[in-house]
Formats: sequence, structure tokens, C-alpha cells
Amino acid sequence: MDINEWWGLVERAREAAGDRADDRDAPDDPLPDALTDVLAALEPAEIVEFAVTAIEVTASACRWPLWNAAYLIEGGCGDDGFMDFRDGLVLLGRDVFTRAVADPDTLAVLPVVVRMSRGESGWIGYETLEGPARTAYERTGGTAEAFRTEVEAAGHGRIRTGEPGGEPWDAEDADATRHHLPRLAALFLD
Repeated sequence: MDINEWWGLVERAREAAGDRADDRDAPDDPLPDALTDVLAALEPAEIVEFAVTAIEVTASACRWPLWNAAYLIEGGCGDDGFMDFRDGLVLLGRDVFTRAVADPDTLAVLPVVVRMSRGESGWIGYETLEGPARTAYERTGGTAEAFRTEVEAAGHGRIRTGEPGGEPWDAEDADATRHHLPRLAALFLD
């Protein structure tokens, strides 16, 4: 599965979710189910490939500037929170994801981020993209254990691990945050 096809699947799910595709906070969030439905129409091997590519895509966003943006937006962000943030960022679509990885300050224009800066409801994160893929795989007759085994085998040698990239700074340092993320800082710190 090439990256354009992969992002196309995400976009099909976003289209099915309609105008409610950009906020994971709602208790009846339609996007995860829409993604599950899109993936369930694929062959099991394609669902596994989607899951492995999801790991690669979210790993590409493992960068200190984005982590610090997540820290600011979410009011704190540890390892698990940053994984959730990156999975949710994928669900915002390719354009938002690509811009945010290149320049996390672009997140300041998202309506959900603006609402969150005002203390209103909203959340970018999503617990795991594995969930919709695993459920879709199970709908095709597979088991959760078989799914995990297939993903591990298909991802062997492809999955990057290690320290985040990019320039780190102390997320608690308001001056450094204002320097690196001026638009987000204007929303959350000023």
C-alpha cells in the first residue's frame, strides 16, 4: 500500500464522518467507526498493511517541537499522551498532519485547538489507530491475536524507534515556547 492510498483511506473515513471529523472529544465521535468500516472493506493483508503504515506515519511525527506543542495544547503530555496526540493528528488528515509535523505552530488555526485554548471541550488525540484496524481485521474473520502477529511480522525492520527528532526545549519554559511556538503561545500562555 503506497502512502497516497493509505492517506486516501483516512480521507474516505473523514468524508464519511462529515463535519464532525475533527474532534475526538465527543462521546459519539463518528470517525473511528467510519475508519473501521472503510478498512473492513479491504482484504486482511491490506488491513495489516494499513496498521503498519500507521505506525510508520505516526513515528515520522515523533519530534520534540510537536511534542512541546502537544504539551501546550493538552496541558501536559507524557509518552502515552504523545502517542495518542500523533494518532489523533493523523485523523485530522494529511494536510493538517504534514503541516503540523513541519511546523507545529500551524495547529493554532484549528478550531478544536482554539476551543481548547478557551477551556472549552475538545481533544485532538485518539487512543490508538490500531483499534479500528484490529476491529476491521476481526470483521473479516481474523482474531485480535492473529492481527497482532501479522502486524509484528509485516512491520519487522520497518518500524523506527528512538529519540524524537528536532530541537528540544523545556516545555515548561514559557519564553522558549513563545519563541518556538508563537501562535500557540498566544492562545495558551498569553
